[in-house]
Amino acid sequence: MKKFTAAFAVLAAVPAWVNESKAEDLPLEHVLVTVPVHKSQASTALPVTVLSGDELHKKVASSIGETLNGSPGLASASFGPGVGQPVIRGQSGPRVQVLQNGLRNFDAASLSADHSVAVEPMLADRIEVLRGPATLLYGGGAIGGVVNVVDSRIPSQLPDSLSAALELRHDSASDGNTSVFRGEGAAGAVAWHVSGVDQRWNDVEIPGLAFNDKVLDDVDESSDGFIANSDGELQTGTVGASYHFAGGYAGLAVNRREQEYGIPPGAHEHGGGDEHGDIRIDLEQTRVDGELVLDAPLPALEQLRWRLSYSEYEHGEIEPSGEVGTLFSNDAWTSRLELVHVRAGGWHGAIGLQASQSSFAAVGEESFIPETDTRSLGLFALEDYHGDGWILETGLRVDWDSIDPANSGLRSQSFTSTSGSLALILPLGENWRLGTALSQSRRAPVTEELYSNAGNAGAELVEHGATGVIEVGDTELDQEVSNNLDVTLSWEYGVAEGFITAFYNDFRDYIFLEDTEQTNTDGVEIFAYRQRDARFSGVEFEANVQLTGDRDNGVRVALFGDAIDGELKGSDLESNNVPRLPPYRLGIGLGYARGGFDAELRTVHAAEQDDPGAHESVTDSYQRFDASASYRWSAGALEYLLFARGKNLGDEDIRNSSSLLRDVAPEPGRSLEVGLRLQY
Repeated sequence: MKKFTAAFAVLAAVPAWVNESKAEDLPLEHVLVTVPVHKSQASTALPVTVLSGDELHKKVASSIGETLNGSPGLASASFGPGVGQPVIRGQSGPRVQVLQNGLRNFDAASLSADHSVAVEPMLADRIEVLRGPATLLYGGGAIGGVVNVVDSRIPSQLPDSLSAALELRHDSASDGNTSVFRGEGAAGAVAWHVSGVDQRWNDVEIPGLAFNDKVLDDVDESSDGFIANSDGELQTGTVGASYHFAGGYAGLAVNRREQEYGIPPGAHEHGGGDEHGDIRIDLEQTRVDGELVLDAPLPALEQLRWRLSYSEYEHGEIEPSGEVGTLFSNDAWTSRLELVHVRAGGWHGAIGLQASQSSFAAVGEESFIPETDTRSLGLFALEDYHGDGWILETGLRVDWDSIDPANSGLRSQSFTSTSGSLALILPLGENWRLGTALSQSRRAPVTEELYSNAGNAGAELVEHGATGVIEVGDTELDQEVSNNLDVTLSWEYGVAEGFITAFYNDFRDYIFLEDTEQTNTDGVEIFAYRQRDARFSGVEFEANVQLTGDRDNGVRVALFGDAIDGELKGSDLESNNVPRLPPYRLGIGLGYARGGFDAELRTVHAAEQDDPGAHESVTDSYQRFDASASYRWSAGALEYLLFARGKNLGDEDIRNSSSLLRDVAPEPGRSLEVGLRLQY
């Protein structure tokens, strides 16, 4: 932690020499779309990450996990190039909710690490990541946080003129090509939107062997210089429209997604641990969204917002023979009503109702989970009180969840979960602000935790190919309860701004997979879902300083980092370390802008993860260097953006500690991505 001590010393010294600088040199403040009370980042106690505009364009990648990876407190649980699930403060899966325009995206990503998250960051207008009290708006189970991918598939405004954009990218590490298009306009009172992405990539290049020769004995079977069977392709398209009238709008959008990608060898294994070879994932999803927004529909209401989404999702796991080994499907609808009331007696906030229903099925040789119907209903409220410079935030949510393993002979489960939060923002002089948040979150166990291999025994136990082990659920699992504390110190000091956040999560009945130290007759290890008390703690920080000029013409520097520690409680455990936690990271970036030119150098040091958890391998430290440059210019009605990104310029062998595949599929090696964007 010595590097963090030095970093904090730098952070503390920054305000001293920028006290006389102008406030207009600061980056523009973001208004949070995910919080339905028109808050900005400066007016909330919750830790927030917002990617939009040029910053989003610099970081956007093929998966939502890779796009967010590297921001303080955020990482990616990669499963080869086709999959990157977001990790927030060491939490992933059902503890992290991924939303599309405020509604949950019903795919199969939380079920298994090899399932892609069916959202498209390439088409996002902004991506917001929430931790802390406001996550209660989307479910008490979002203990890690909420990722909301916001796009304009249903236009919220009536554009004055036609706009269109086309972007082409090429990435050298995967020999991948990406095409993105988007068009928006209006015909009378109707606004319309059309957009799409086409991606195609080959096997990803790496600096050495795919298999980790420090851990594995059978490295003779490894590919060298590339990850075998890591190629894939993606096509997605969206059309939407909205009708605007005095005091609001109503709209509808349809999205179609088709994705096909490979699972790297060594990841997908079957009976006795024998490599099954070249498994492919073939994914399809159709999603229909509707939205109604009314401004001031009643004297006491500032806004009414209602959203509805219906999704049909399925993906097949294709065997080398070309046959579908297992077919996963998830048909679901979800609806959400938010009512924002006018300010009354200093109080301002929103109340709402959320309901959903889903039918999940897995048919085939890996159908270790029975067909289940899940119904959920949630009532929530988020209020804030504005005092003399200080703000008090309160939140409350009640969820009712019912899970029915239809036609399986297993008993259905019902849970009632109540979660609450209390937060305070205090100004400390003119430039400093302290935010403190206390919350208690309750999460009901999900389908795979309850019903994996439920009712199976002995030879009937079904192996989960993605993990190479047999996973056994427990129908007696109780709710998971987390008591959480967040403390954030932030500042805006002329041309400098930044924050330091410390957090602590104390879990009762934390649900995790435990090695039973037993095997089936074929020698496949048996893991079981258990509950233990646990605790997580960590720190996140970022500081941005405009050294010369302003954000459009000058030199800027950024310092950032994070660290997290997780421990399972119990003296009888082989290891108390929570598995697959990110290592501590410390980074610095130096940027320069002048006119239409912008460039940035960025380096991140990630420490060795030597507390990997039971039966997990240690990952080495690494130093990663990235660089980017772009030039923007206009010619007539067209605006051009030419950009290039150099990634992992040192060609480091990076093993991602939060990935299940770290010992068979490292992160990509040195690559150059170049692209051109035309906008009308």
